[in-house]
Amino acid sequence: MAASMAVASCWVLRGCRDQRLLLGWGRRLCSGGGRAAADARTHFGFQTVSEEEKGEKVYQVFENVAKKYDIMNDSMSLGIHRIWKDIFLHQMNPCPGTQLLDVAGGTGDIAFRFLNYVRSQREHQVRQQLRTHQNLSWQEITKLYQEEEHKSLGGSHVVVCDINKEMLKVGKQKSQCLGYSEGLSWVLGNAEELPFNNDSFDVYTIAFGIRNVTHIDHALQEAYRVLKPGGRFLCLEFSHVNNSLVSSLYDLYSFQVIPVLGEVIAGDWKAYQYLVESIRCFLTQEELKELMEDVGFLKVEYRNLGSGIVAIHSGFKL
Repeated sequence: MAASMAVASCWVLRGCRDQRLLLGWGRRLCSGGGRAAADARTHFGFQTVSEEEKGEKVYQVFENVAKKYDIMNDSMSLGIHRIWKDIFLHQMNPCPGTQLLDVAGGTGDIAFRFLNYVRSQREHQVRQQLRTHQNLSWQEITKLYQEEEHKSLGGSHVVVCDINKEMLKVGKQKSQCLGYSEGLSWVLGNAEELPFNNDSFDVYTIAFGIRNVTHIDHALQEAYRVLKPGGRFLCLEFSHVNNSLVSSLYDLYSFQVIPVLGEVIAGDWKAYQYLVESIRCFLTQEELKELMEDVGFLKVEYRNLGSGIVAIHSGFKL
């Protein structure tokens, strides 16, 4: 029985991979980069659906789980997602003045980390400046600190853009509770058609969101468009495990435990069954790298975390 289940699972995953290649690469080549036909098919987890239906289904998934989204992230990853996001920010290494667009960032995890990081960098700059003026009186030092307190981000700003109103609502509530207001704004928008001008941002981030986009190539084109020359694209996403033992344990945990957690904590088995399936149907590290290069990004590379359970993809608009 176990063997037959493993074979069946293998065939499902293989079909998902073949479908991914046909629907992704084939559509892109046949359409010449234009918008896909209305009856084009794609995957929603292991299901084959119309592209319009996928958009509606994904929206419904995140609308349903928005209030429990953060709790589920902690439960599913045993809190490890926080470490992954910290590594993501350190790889970004933003400096005061950085203009960030965080797409599919509804609950604010990346935005809040960005603000903390930039504020810390700015405080370090101020301390360095004061050390070079050893002859200042304590009154002058106090005045300088008071002046800098009102520009603690050094002009940095992060725009959180998400297609889902409920996710943005949760993010705004969190920002109020945690005291984040300066340098932060929230925008309802689609990753495939961003409501921003060309050459607007220094950095574009998308964390655990790009696999839910119907046309990944369109989202990448939009990311390229809104970045300034010299700007950086960073993506944190579940990926493909490169260790057979880790892969077996990961599959067991994903299919047997995560949907149960989804039912117990969020009251939604199907949403987290989709989550697991969507990860298995997502592009490999090399496939996403090639897509990024196709839209024009240079110096494209990726970094595996947890044997490829997640990967950080990076590219520059040069």
